[in-house]
Amino acid sequence: MKHVYYTLLAFLFLSCASSKDMKVRMHTTAGVIDLCLYEETPGHRDNFIKLVKEHRYDSLLFHRVIKDFMIQGGDPASKGAPAGVLLGEGDLGYTVDAEFMPQKHFHRRGVLAAAREGDDVNPTKASSAIQFYIVWGKVYTKEQLQAFKEYYKRRTGRELVITPEQEAVYTTVGGTPHLDGEYTVFGEVVSGLEVVESIQGVACDGNDRPLEDVRILGTEIIK
Repeated sequence: MKHVYYTLLAFLFLSCASSKDMKVRMHTTAGVIDLCLYEETPGHRDNFIKLVKEHRYDSLLFHRVIKDFMIQGGDPASKGAPAGVLLGEGDLGYTVDAEFMPQKHFHRRGVLAAAREGDDVNPTKASSAIQFYIVWGKVYTKEQLQAFKEYYKRRTGRELVITPEQEAVYTTVGGTPHLDGEYTVFGEVVSGLEVVESIQGVACDGNDRPLEDVRILGTEIIK
């Protein structure tokens, strides 16, 4: 069953076809994750590649992990951080302009997206220079998606647009639709989604930090 599941995901994730897309291999204590960075989000792609070349991600933790939601890493302060220390505020002193394409690059399971500060201090929704997350999410029924759209409108006063393509993915593969148009999606996992699955299921403390460190050992460009 797992083989069929990951074959379906590979079929769905066909965005990485351009010669200007880049691939990065992330070695972690849980296994290897291969990522494709989209040509259509060049600011985020080029920044991520720059950080990989500078080895900025080496030895950093996945410091925030929420089951059935996402795994987040890239806080520079997480390198060598003692157990139990609250993480998530570290950065590099600059931001990357938002590059939203929510109808094409949306928050389906396995995509790579940029973390950011909240709207109250970041009204342009600019991305963190270094912190990122990989989506896991959950599978919705059509009825759950409709109910969620109604809840979203009551809470925000805005319509949540979910295209037929998005609905097909969210009701079969899964994801986090409420993040669409709020955070920049700039890549996807092309190999190693089972590693993401294992990480998102680890035990965590009250601040969503894994009780046993899950570390990025190193990253390298593979295309």
